[in-house]
Amino acid sequence: MRITRIAAITLALLSLTGCFEAQDDSIAHDPYEPKSVMEVEHPEWTRSATIYQINTRQFTPEGTFKTAEAELPRLKALGADILWLMPIHEIGEKNRKGTLGSPYAVKDYYSVNPEFGTLEDFKSFLAAAHAQGMHVIIDWVANHTAWDNALATEHPDWYERDWKGDFRPTPWWDWSDIIDLDYSKRDVREYMTKALVYWVKDVGIDGYRIDTAGFVPTDFWENVRAELDAIKPVFMLGEWEDRDLYRKAFDATYAWSWNKAVHDIAKGHADTGALFVYYSWNESAYPRDAYRMTYTSNHDQNAWEGTQFEHFGPALENAIVLSVVGEGMPLIYNGQEAGNEKRLEFFEKDPIKWREHWVGDLFKKLFALKHENTALWNGAAGARMISVVNSAPKQVLSFVRENEQDGVFALMNFSGDEQTISFSEGPHYGAYTDYFTGEAVRFDASSSVTLPAWGYKVYVAVQQ
Repeated sequence: MRITRIAAITLALLSLTGCFEAQDDSIAHDPYEPKSVMEVEHPEWTRSATIYQINTRQFTPEGTFKTAEAELPRLKALGADILWLMPIHEIGEKNRKGTLGSPYAVKDYYSVNPEFGTLEDFKSFLAAAHAQGMHVIIDWVANHTAWDNALATEHPDWYERDWKGDFRPTPWWDWSDIIDLDYSKRDVREYMTKALVYWVKDVGIDGYRIDTAGFVPTDFWENVRAELDAIKPVFMLGEWEDRDLYRKAFDATYAWSWNKAVHDIAKGHADTGALFVYYSWNESAYPRDAYRMTYTSNHDQNAWEGTQFEHFGPALENAIVLSVVGEGMPLIYNGQEAGNEKRLEFFEKDPIKWREHWVGDLFKKLFALKHENTALWNGAAGARMISVVNSAPKQVLSFVRENEQDGVFALMNFSGDEQTISFSEGPHYGAYTDYFTGEAVRFDASSSVTLPAWGYKVYVAVQQ
């Protein structure tokens, strides 16, 4: 076939362009160049943030948004930044557990539980929280619905089935009041995504805590995050502990294994080595900017495992201190700050009895330190924990977190015996102030510290 001179030149240019593109592509996709595992961009307001969980039913005697709104100044003074409300939607009646049912058996994703008030009441709570500089996320139950959710009648094919062909709860769990959705169905994904978008775009919430996040496919959450971020920056907390969720979906996940490590130490089933394992995994296996939610209680732990006092016993103060000054995004479950001593009923009305308590004072003091000391901020905004080797490594956890601006040196005696410890060479040398006493201290190679049984020290670096 005859090709004109102009056509030949055009083809040559196109060929050269293709070569350059191929070369550029090979440079852009260098297989040996490190790539970030995490593509999620955190909202700036999460960098030094703490989380406070509200169980609306038990938070006030009335259990409403209106009465919860009146408590916002107290939560602000406590140091709470992100308010996580347990599910606010209407609860199913079919196969309901207890008198009031579980908030995690959702009857209508676009509704507000009349037990708590109206949509306008919730919007008022949201606006009041925003006015005080706090952000609000709501609990979202995507894995399953109540039996009498309209979707079960209108779209029965959207649900998973058991071996008999009937609707089924989540396999192996005693969750008889719910039935599982089938995320292999495109329309399920579209419906759920639009519902999630509604509460951010039309109502104005700031993100979600996702119940059983790992029971729903990760690619679904990745698309949800993209659609929500197109509206505004959101914060996503997943009830799971999988690093893959950080790639394009979640800002934070549960530090379940941290909680278990501290619990095992408190009960005498482990020593500080259990925490070495956790922090080793946290530093080596998770993205640098991943937020891990460190908690000493939440609605599940309080209801089914025990109060903070039952769970941690004499190690409670150490657990609280470590949850805030160690790497992690700390959580308070409502009532902890009042020293709540009961397992709150899950399916019935059981309001918290409020009072002044040392636990609340401790959280308030620690949250103030977290906000002002950049070394304690979340993810890559904060400093890494660096172990300071001491003479009783199985009993005492000691570490520094320090950047160019701020720093802390923290020690916790996880044993029932007084410990006087010395240190090998370490990054803790220098001038500090005892955060709780105000005493000036200087550490060098000859320094030692005496900690009472289950005692702790937090020293704040004096910048030269």
